[in-house]
Amino acid sequence: MDQDIYSRLLNSALPQKKTAKKPKHDHARVEINENGRRVLEKRYLRKDQDGSPVETIEEMFWRVARNIAEAEAKFDPAADVEDTAREFYRMMTSLEFMPNSPTLMNAGRELQQLSACFVLPVEDSMESIFEAVKHTALIHKSGGGTGFSFSRLRPSGDSVGSTSGISSGPISFMTVFDSATEAIKQGGTRRGANMGILRVDHPDIMNFIVCKEDNSKLNNFNISVSLTEAFMKAVEVDGEYDIISPRTKTPVGSLRAREVFDKIVKMAWKNGDPGVIFIDQMNRDNPTPHIGAIESTNPCGEQPLLPYESCNLGSINLSRMLTLERDGYGFDWEKLDDTIRKAVHFLDNVIEMNKYPITEIERVTKSNRKIGLGVMGFADMLIRLGVPYNSEEAIELAEKIMSFIQEKGRDASVDLARERGAFPNCKGSIFDGKKGPRNATVTTIAPTGTISIIAGCSSGIEPLFALAFTRNVMEGTELIEVNPLFEEIARERGFDSPELMQEVAKKGSLHDVEGIPEDVKSVLVTSHDIAPDWHIRMQAAFQKYTDNAVSKTVNFPNEATVADVAEVYIMAYRTGCKGVTVYRDGSREVQVLNKGSEKKEAKEIATVESAEMAVPVQSAKPKPRGEVAFGVTRKIKTGCGNLYVTINEDEEGRPFEIFTQIGKAGGCVSSQCEAMGRMTSLALRSGIQAEEIVQQMRGISCHLPVGFGGGKVMSCSDAMAQAMDWYLGLKRNTASALSLGSMAGGLGSLNMPNSKLDFTLAPELMKRGACPDCGSAVEHSDGCLVCRGCGYSECG
Repeated sequence: MDQDIYSRLLNSALPQKKTAKKPKHDHARVEINENGRRVLEKRYLRKDQDGSPVETIEEMFWRVARNIAEAEAKFDPAADVEDTAREFYRMMTSLEFMPNSPTLMNAGRELQQLSACFVLPVEDSMESIFEAVKHTALIHKSGGGTGFSFSRLRPSGDSVGSTSGISSGPISFMTVFDSATEAIKQGGTRRGANMGILRVDHPDIMNFIVCKEDNSKLNNFNISVSLTEAFMKAVEVDGEYDIISPRTKTPVGSLRAREVFDKIVKMAWKNGDPGVIFIDQMNRDNPTPHIGAIESTNPCGEQPLLPYESCNLGSINLSRMLTLERDGYGFDWEKLDDTIRKAVHFLDNVIEMNKYPITEIERVTKSNRKIGLGVMGFADMLIRLGVPYNSEEAIELAEKIMSFIQEKGRDASVDLARERGAFPNCKGSIFDGKKGPRNATVTTIAPTGTISIIAGCSSGIEPLFALAFTRNVMEGTELIEVNPLFEEIARERGFDSPELMQEVAKKGSLHDVEGIPEDVKSVLVTSHDIAPDWHIRMQAAFQKYTDNAVSKTVNFPNEATVADVAEVYIMAYRTGCKGVTVYRDGSREVQVLNKGSEKKEAKEIATVESAEMAVPVQSAKPKPRGEVAFGVTRKIKTGCGNLYVTINEDEEGRPFEIFTQIGKAGGCVSSQCEAMGRMTSLALRSGIQAEEIVQQMRGISCHLPVGFGGGKVMSCSDAMAQAMDWYLGLKRNTASALSLGSMAGGLGSLNMPNSKLDFTLAPELMKRGACPDCGSAVEHSDGCLVCRGCGYSECG
């Protein structure tokens, strides 16, 4: 957008509270790519009751900028709020900086809850536990994510003095929090996410480590084990360590450290949970130890917080901190300096403008005023500079950039303190006796799954996940989506053929692709091209100069061993990381079999086979299909994408055949759905009653036994059965549906206006590799799981 357009936009009349007219905005569009525009329209723009956007993308950014700038008047009644708003607007619309999602969604709106991260205390009493559940519901309703330490709860089997009963332990209470999260869908914009943490010296630690072994449990939780220095030293020498009763604070036994460590590693290898945090390392960097100890983090582990503390985050797009020079790209340190100062100013203003869901959270947050400024677009920046991600040069550049951000960020916070005062808990903090900053912490490397899509850059400090991938559209057409930097380089170097792009989309990386120069392959590496130790080295480089923590995923190939994961955990500890999250490719796609069902199915098959051998069956001839059929189409969301079920009738108005099409899943899912449709059609044309087919298919589960959403959809076959059941009900209860075959117009199918189911799916479906919102492939990065296609994030 050129300067004249900015001037006309930003000098227009500004909106005042309640009675002011809405400012006019220029029709020129902010330069956001199609994916980013789609995400904004779906999740961020204000909508009317019908779900249609009532503001443009430019108006959304102006809404946020103007609202956050209003904090200026709290400190200086004569402040130029409009000038500050223009500065914030330009910083966001140039895609150089983005605040966390709740700020983009809620600033300038009735909700006005602007923080992403919260930690709530869970004390060892029924009153405290359910008070925390209530507060969790309020936070999730407002768009935030929550972290808890359950380490203060007495273990299962321990005595409860007030009732002379027996405690059920922390894991049972975690299911209560999980259910509360499941019940709150946050208005379709951000889903609830939790972090559950237990200390490694808690008596229930072995049960906690395996509490997500069954992928149907605790689906709204990330879990991490809080590892102590004493435990890690015991692991190194193969010694034992004490298990401490949280009720009596005394040892109640001991465990062999390596046995516990091996269990953690094996479970992480198996399905990614649990992660680990190094709690003593976190508390060494606790800026306010006189206020309390750090016990928990937010859902992705990058924000250690005290009980009742919240934090708002923002990220600088490093790919926009470059200058085009004669011999290539260079890094613009002056521009980065300017952006850091404006971003710190913005984030501090957010604290003032925030509408906190709980009074105690407002008190604690404003006492410490923590902010978390991080980065995104790091991989894109390296590619522009011609630096391989897995190189010493990249590690050195990471340290140089992050040390610069930390230094300039703290300077900006000290400058703000001169005008507005240091954070109230500064006396007694690590800054006592120094020039007190405005904010107890300044830097955090957070997940940027959704805001990096808006900014059109790589996520956080992660390498690229894929250079190209195939997107399946509803009509059966396959579209190849190519990383724009790869596309640009391929075009400049002359190897951008459609055939090559298809091969890259199939393989995901350039590793085994012929015809590409080696220097290009070395720079355009993806997460699976990079050895795990480079992932940890990069995380440690950023952690060295980050006040809080770093959210990152160490990606392993499927063939990685348990020993490989153990090596990464030890390396993370030794290099000063505050935690680590791993994901082995495909590990969550293997579901735990229900042995009872397995035996039952085997028995039923044997019975059927015996019956077929004993009794000759007279074959039925299916009724032939005519040239024209009429019907209805039902759309149902499944874990593999949107399933479209079309039910056609014969000339007498009876269900005659079924066609299915799965939105974007492709592969085996599409073929299985087609097979089910063919067999169901064959049964209908052979005279089998539709009700009998529904009875046989209803309730078949491919993963969770409880199903999802109001319809409790358990599988694609169950979804087909539900569509048929709906159709049969329509036939019974709607006069206009009694004879669809008599309708004129020559249409092959009739799409009913209200024939849409919109079930909310649990995050377990994400672990099968498909986004529950759009069916596209998902990425495991930033300690989270995100869909680059629609912006869905497992972490809220």
